[in-house]
Amino acid sequence: MKKKILISLLGVTSFLAVNAEDPVGNKWDSNLNPLYSAIPSLSIAPDARGGGMGDVGAATTPDVFSQHWNPSKYAFMESKVGFAFSYTPWLRTLVEDINLGYVCGYWKLGDLQAFSASFRYFSMGNVTLRENEYDNGFIANPNEFAVDLAYSRKLSEHFSAAVAFRYIRGDLNVPATNAETDQTYPANAVSADIAAYYQTPITLSTGDAKLAFGLNISNIGTTVSYDEGVTKNYLPTNFRLGGSFEIPFDDYNSLSINADVNKLLIITRKGKYADEYGTMSPIAGIFNSFADSSFGEEMREITWSAGLEYSYNKQFFVRAGYFNEHISKGGRKYFTAGAGFKLNVFQLDAGYVIATSPANPLNNTLRISLSFDMFGLKALAD
Repeated sequence: MKKKILISLLGVTSFLAVNAEDPVGNKWDSNLNPLYSAIPSLSIAPDARGGGMGDVGAATTPDVFSQHWNPSKYAFMESKVGFAFSYTPWLRTLVEDINLGYVCGYWKLGDLQAFSASFRYFSMGNVTLRENEYDNGFIANPNEFAVDLAYSRKLSEHFSAAVAFRYIRGDLNVPATNAETDQTYPANAVSADIAAYYQTPITLSTGDAKLAFGLNISNIGTTVSYDEGVTKNYLPTNFRLGGSFEIPFDDYNSLSINADVNKLLIITRKGKYADEYGTMSPIAGIFNSFADSSFGEEMREITWSAGLEYSYNKQFFVRAGYFNEHISKGGRKYFTAGAGFKLNVFQLDAGYVIATSPANPLNNTLRISLSFDMFGLKALAD
């Protein structure tokens, strides 16, 4: 019974990988082989800006929400202090009570270094578990949260690096019908991120363009267990690489072109090391994740996304993007759109998901973000 509970709830919490469609309809792919991980909410884009550009952010211009995408960008922030929060009702086409809340902020120390932090809370609402169709079942209230702290520093005029440390907790909140066999326990984990960012100006006839590249290896950490180590799962360790090119048209109008590629650095349950899933160390799993399947299978594990951001006077923003995942790995394919408005001390952004199929549970996802320039706010008050 306990094993069934864990499998059922881990299946629910791995919803990010099970939205598969074939190219011509809404059928499950017979070769479905997604990468499952614990605490999948760590992979959800928390902010409306990145979410409005197809979930890109490794190399986009630095903003308050860089903690999720690439914390090394904070070293290039112009303002000294910033704070932001974002709210996302998740999978609204399926249920009404799944939500992601996110709070983050940063503080620059001089011109070279910065500290940043964030808090993420993901509530999966009420989940009814049943043994069979005749069972009345019982209600679980799973949730996940993470808190992290990062340090970033400029290593040259154009290059910065960062490290982040994160504490993670997941609780299935399953009421035990038999304390000896059904008891589940909150799962605790720690992880680290390693990030780098490079930007350089390029002189064009219309002004100074900006070329940037970003790298973030996130959630390098421990395994996760809800039954005191009997069953173990991996965190969604992720390799993110991105590029960005911001082109000015004149003193007021500009367009940035952005793209990211991602690969989860965990071994698959159907690959060469399937028998070692959960027992192989996470670090060994990271290295083996590049060669636990055929070359073609490894390439299918790479997701890519691209996004555009038009800016008028750095105050009004219009965004669009596209996210693509191979059908055998989950089949998430969707367009995004977004807009933003910025004043001296605050910025309001919204992002919207338009799935390629209305059956996609991510369709119509709306993100709202609000950020504040605390240094500017203090100056305004003075």
